[in-house]
Amino acid sequence: MTADWLMKLGTGARGPGGRTRLRLLALPHAGGWPSAFRTWRRVLPPDVELLVAQLPGRGTRMDEPPLRRVEPLVEGLTRAVAALEPLPYVILGHSFGSVLGYELAKALERKGLPPRLLAVSARQPPCFPSEAPFAHRRTDAELLDHLVEMGGISPELISRTDLVRGALTAIRADLEAMETYRRPLSGTAVPILSLGAVDDPVVIAERLHLWSLETTGPFDRLMFTGGHFYLYAPGVATSVARRLLTDTGGVRTGDNSRPYDRSPFHRKDML
Repeated sequence: MTADWLMKLGTGARGPGGRTRLRLLALPHAGGWPSAFRTWRRVLPPDVELLVAQLPGRGTRMDEPPLRRVEPLVEGLTRAVAALEPLPYVILGHSFGSVLGYELAKALERKGLPPRLLAVSARQPPCFPSEAPFAHRRTDAELLDHLVEMGGISPELISRTDLVRGALTAIRADLEAMETYRRPLSGTAVPILSLGAVDDPVVIAERLHLWSLETTGPFDRLMFTGGHFYLYAPGVATSVARRLLTDTGGVRTGDNSRPYDRSPFHRKDML
């Protein structure tokens, strides 16, 4: 089950003493494959394990029908993460992955397995539900135009109907899950780091600080240059990875019960 939902990127080399210091659990954008985070493997130190969510309908799970609601996706991911060897860990979600990451963090918190930090990227907070017209209801041609405009697919790939057809099925399912999602009343005590790009055509940057309403713990916000898929750029990946490691510094391998260290965080915006 774990192997289905989570893919490990990299050789699995460990740091000094053969220990893995931290696990980064990454959740890509709508329709995203684990390979979306391949840049991150190159910028992370060897003692950080990188696991990326692999949802039904993509990667080695291409033969499975994609799921169209957030709840069953979170249930599957929760079981997979709970079955892992205990390690301090961080959740990083991008776009649709931020929605999954938020609900996953809460589900694992209820199990007594909270992440050290939840980093949410390129997604407005849950207090702003998706509004019509919904992207998942667009025609294939309209959806492709939307993806090209955002930089989510290259114009050259559109002619590859064999590739595009399968990709659109997964993308449309994820968009439906995201656009039908409604925030539950409960929040989280997990610290939240909100990330965004100033030129993102999808997200209103001024709303990102309202992720602070979703946690009773520490909160911070970081903004970068770039569009909707800025997080996968090597320079941004390096900067964000450095911040994640700084904010979780001092944790010990296998110690996942220590209270949150709130000192690296402060409630301010960094525009």
